[in-house]
Amino acid sequence: MPSLLLLFTAALLSSWAQLLTDANSWWSLALNPVQRPEMFIIGAQPVCSQLPGLSPGQRKLCQLYQEHMAYIGEGAKTGIKECQHQFRQRRWNCSTVDNVSVFGRVMQIGSRETAFTYAVSAAGVVNAISRACREGELSTCGCSRSARPKDLPRDWLWGGCGDNVEYGYRFAKEFVDAREREKNFAKGSEEQGRVLMNLQNNEAGRRAVYKMADVACKCHGVSGSCSLKTCWLQLAEFRKVGDRLKEKYDSAAAMRVTRRGRLELVNSRFTQPTPEDLVYVDPSPDYCLRNESTGSLGTQGRLCNKTSEGMDGCELMCCGRGYNQFKSVQVERCHCKFHWCCFVKCKKCTEIVDQYICK
Repeated sequence: MPSLLLLFTAALLSSWAQLLTDANSWWSLALNPVQRPEMFIIGAQPVCSQLPGLSPGQRKLCQLYQEHMAYIGEGAKTGIKECQHQFRQRRWNCSTVDNVSVFGRVMQIGSRETAFTYAVSAAGVVNAISRACREGELSTCGCSRSARPKDLPRDWLWGGCGDNVEYGYRFAKEFVDAREREKNFAKGSEEQGRVLMNLQNNEAGRRAVYKMADVACKCHGVSGSCSLKTCWLQLAEFRKVGDRLKEKYDSAAAMRVTRRGRLELVNSRFTQPTPEDLVYVDPSPDYCLRNESTGSLGTQGRLCNKTSEGMDGCELMCCGRGYNQFKSVQVERCHCKFHWCCFVKCKKCTEIVDQYICK
């Protein structure tokens, strides 16, 4: 009897530890500043043991690549900001709720919103690491070594120092996916389906950055004649990456896990998703009301647009509960004039505007 009790206690502790680990996330690096290697204090506790949210595999990578961690944090922050921009007019607006789980319980649902969040944060890491390589901030990489594009005119030079998107992609894959790959769930289980979903969306985010990197050129020559051009590989603006992933969110595919441990379409009439597409395994909550079990914050108190018929309109944003009107004072720059030389002087204008918030 005591041995059975010990086994039960051990199993309970193990499942509790798994839930605690899943509740934490490497996204917390965005909200908890990471010291750069030159700031480490001799005799202090190793930086990797101080960082919250890392899985065992990610902690090992941290020990091997400590100088990368600050840039992973920057990438996560870039992803979160882009998520909040893309969903600023939606019921779920990518709000952060704490410094450890970051988005809270809502990420435990395998929804479209979760799919987008995984993709855009993985994309943020590729973006930050690729740029850090180019800027000489990391000892294990430098400028891009990508081959000269075949369609580049023969008299243009292929050089400069390009963003190292190849290294950024590889490192982000190793670090971000480590959390999912070390999980060991039964084949065909819902938990395994969620792991496959996360891996697919991580890859879609990385590929968006990789595929959208393009050739940038600079002219050389007398009086700007552009008789010679030097070209290199350059990352796309992250806003464009966010826009691409938002399109993928709108067309995300509903999937389910098979007994063989693979994802398949819920509706076989739809086109099979590619590695660049987002997938989800659970329907989204409506996000209308605050719900502790799902992690929904609700829309009470959110600003809405009275004249819009879209998701930011008061009817949809407030879920039919109605809205309150109030007046606010907005201060803007106005009557700006250019003065020689060389500055612009503006006046400040105030305007009283009507605003609406959900009941």
